[in-house]
Amino acid sequence: MDTAARIARTIATEIGASASQVSAAVELLDGGATVPFVARYRKEVTGGLDDTQLRNLAERLSYLRDMEARRAAILKSITEQGKLSDELARAIAGAETKASLEDIYLPFKPKRRTKAMIARENGLEPLLRAIQEDRSADPQALAAGYLGENVADVKAALDGARDILTEELSENATLLGRLRDFMRAEAMVTVKVTPGKETEGAKFSDYFDHREKWADMPSHRALAVLRAAKEEVVTIEIAPDPETGTPQAERMVAATIGDLADRPGDKWLRGVAGWTWRVRLSNAMYIDLLTDLRRRAHEDAIKVFGRNLKDLLFSAPAGPRATIGLDPGIRTGVKVAVVDATGKLVETTTIYPFQPKMDVQGAEAALLALIARHKIDLIAIGNGTASRETERLVTEVLKRLPKTVKAPTKVVVSEAGASVYSASETAAKEFPGLDVSLRGAVSIARRLQDPLAELVKIPPESIGVGQYQHDVDQRQLTRALEAVVEDAVNAVGVDLNTASASLLSHVVGLGPSLAQNIVLHRDENGAFKSRKALLKVAGLGPRAFEQAAGFLRIREGDEPLDASAVHPEAYGVARRIVEACGRDIRALMGNAGALKGVRAEQFVDEKFGLPTVRDILSELEKPGRDPRPDFVTATFADGVEDIKDLRPGMQLEGTVTNVAAFGAFVDIGVHQDGLVHISQLADRFVKDPHEVVKAGDVVKVRVTEVDIPRKRIGLTMRKDGGPEPAPRGPSVGKGQPQGKAPRGPMKAAPKGADSNQTGALGAALLNAMRKN
Repeated sequence: MDTAARIARTIATEIGASASQVSAAVELLDGGATVPFVARYRKEVTGGLDDTQLRNLAERLSYLRDMEARRAAILKSITEQGKLSDELARAIAGAETKASLEDIYLPFKPKRRTKAMIARENGLEPLLRAIQEDRSADPQALAAGYLGENVADVKAALDGARDILTEELSENATLLGRLRDFMRAEAMVTVKVTPGKETEGAKFSDYFDHREKWADMPSHRALAVLRAAKEEVVTIEIAPDPETGTPQAERMVAATIGDLADRPGDKWLRGVAGWTWRVRLSNAMYIDLLTDLRRRAHEDAIKVFGRNLKDLLFSAPAGPRATIGLDPGIRTGVKVAVVDATGKLVETTTIYPFQPKMDVQGAEAALLALIARHKIDLIAIGNGTASRETERLVTEVLKRLPKTVKAPTKVVVSEAGASVYSASETAAKEFPGLDVSLRGAVSIARRLQDPLAELVKIPPESIGVGQYQHDVDQRQLTRALEAVVEDAVNAVGVDLNTASASLLSHVVGLGPSLAQNIVLHRDENGAFKSRKALLKVAGLGPRAFEQAAGFLRIREGDEPLDASAVHPEAYGVARRIVEACGRDIRALMGNAGALKGVRAEQFVDEKFGLPTVRDILSELEKPGRDPRPDFVTATFADGVEDIKDLRPGMQLEGTVTNVAAFGAFVDIGVHQDGLVHISQLADRFVKDPHEVVKAGDVVKVRVTEVDIPRKRIGLTMRKDGGPEPAPRGPSVGKGQPQGKAPRGPMKAAPKGADSNQTGALGAALLNAMRKN
C-alpha cells in the first residue's frame, strides 16, 4: 500500500468516513480549496463531509505526512549505516505513531559518547555476554578477568557491563512500548507543596497534597498543576504505586533479559534490571507521560477555547439599530460613542458622573440629548469598572424620558478585547483622528449590533474565552481559533457592500490584501451591483472568486440570487427550479409555499447532485438566512451590584460567559462571575456542560455559596428538591475515595484560574476585563 492510501485509510477510520471520501477531500485541499468551501459546495465530491470532519482531516493529514517524512528519514539513516534488516524494515513500516518510530530509531540515532560506549572501548562487552551465557558463574569472579589499565577493579568492570546492558534495555523499542502502555494505565500523579511556598502559592492550595490517576486527570486540573509546578509552588511525580507498580515495572524490564532464576548471574541481571528502571527508564517514562499530560491538557483546553469562541461569534446580533456605546470609567469619565444603524460613528463625548467631578446632572442631560437627537434604540454598557454605576445612571436617564419617546433598551456587554482593538492598527485606520479611549466605546456599541462583525477585528486569543490561555501552545491555539473564526464568518455570510476589511479578510479565498482591495474598489466605484463585479477588483482572480463568492451577499443587487448562499456556479440549477415553478425569481425567493411541491431529484444533473440541489431549495425558501439566534438580554437584579450584596438562596438572571469542562461561568452583574458546577447544571447527570449551556445564553440561577475573601461565587441551575446527579466517574483526589467525584456546588473559579479566562457577550470572568 502506498503512503497516500495508508494515510487516507488511517484518517477515514478516525473521522468515520471512507478512504475514497478522504482521498477526494485531500485532493481538493491540496488543490487550494478551503474547508468552508469544500464543506458547503463540494458535498458530492466528498460524500458530504462536514466542516468538523474536514478540519480534523486537515489536522491529521499534516501529522501523518510529517510522520511519513520522518519514517523515510529514519529508513535512509539506518540504511546508510548498513544496519537495515528485513525485520527492522517491517517494524519501521508498521509503526503507527511518531513515538514508536523514535523508539525503533533510538539504538541507531547518532549520540554523544556514553558510559556504555566507554565500557565497550574498555573491552567489557564480552564480560556482559559471559554473565548472560553462564548464569551459574559468579559475576565477580568473571569480572576479575577483565581488569586492566582503564578498569581498576571488579566493581568498575561490573559497572561497565551494567552500563552496556542498561543502554541496550533503554533502547529496546518493544520494552519501551510495553512500559509506556503500563504507565499510561497505572501511573499516579502525586503533587506536593514545595516547603516554604504555602503562603506564596495559596491559590494552588487545593493541590498541596493531591494524588490521582494519570489517565483520569482532567485538562483543567492538569493545567493548574502544571502552572503551579512552573511557579515552583509544587513538585510533580508521575510514577506507579511504589508497593505494587514499581516491582511490576522492574519485572517487565527483567523479562526482556530472559527467564531469571536464583543463580548468581540471574541475581546480578535482576539487579541491573531494577537499577535500569530506577535510574534510567522511570525518568524517561516520567518525561513521556508529563509531555503527554501537557499535550492532552493543551488540546482539551484549546477545544474549550474553540467551542466558546464559536458560541460567542454566533451570539445573537441586536441588528441594525442606532446605538450608544458607553465605556465606563470613574476618574477619567465615561466615554460615549453614538453609531447609526449601519455602525457608522456619528458622535462622541465624555461624561463625568462619578468622582472626582460628580457631574451627574450634566451627564444625564448629555445622554438625554443624544437619545433624542439620534433616535437611539440601544444603549450598550461595557462591563468593566463602574459598569453597574453607569447602568444605574442610564436607568435614571431613561426614567426622565418623555412618555412620547420610546425608551432605548440598555444592555451590559463584554469589554473583552476592546482595549486591544482601540490601540490596534485596524482601529487607527478606521478612526485616525479619534482618541484611543473613545474607540473602545465604538467597539462596545458595534459588538451589540453585530458581535461577529466587530469581534473579528480582535485577535481571538485577546477575547479570552477559555482556560489557562497563556499556558497552552500559542501557535496551536492561534491556528485553532482562526479556523473557528473562519468557519463562523462563512457560515453567517458577509454583506459585500457594508463589511469592513477585517470581516472580509476572513472570507475564504480573500485574506487581508484582497479584502483591502475590495474596500478600496467599493469606495472608489460605489456599491457592488453583482458578485461578478468582484472580478474587477485588483488581484482578485477566478480562483479567489470561486472560493469566496458563495459566502458574500449583495442585497438589492442586479442578480437576486446574489443575496443567497447559492454559488454562482449553480445559478443555472436555481433558474431551472424557478422556471419549473412558473414564477418570477424575486417573487419566488422566500416563498416556501411556492416551493413545496418541488422534488429535488428532478434537477440533479451530471455536475450537481442531490445535496447541492437540496441546499439550493433551502436557500430559495430562506435566502441568506442568518443561523444566529434571536436577540435576548439578561436583566440584572436591582440592588445586587457587588459580591457583598449576594446571599445564598437568591434567585438571579445572568448571561453565560464561558463554558469549561467542569461547569459554566455566569455573569450576574456583580463584576465577578459565578460558577455553576457541572453537577449543578441540571436535575440529571450531565457529561458535558455544552449539552446544557453555551456562551451567550441567558439563564436563571440560584446563589449557593459566597466566598468574599477569595471572590468566588457558587451557583446552581437545579430546581429545589431535584434529584442528586449520578457520580461523574472515577477520580482520585485529596480526601476523596476512588470511583467517586465531588458533588454539590463548587467554587466559582478553577483552581489557579487564568486571569484571562473570560467569556461571551454581556459579562466578565474573574474581573479579567476590568480596566486598571
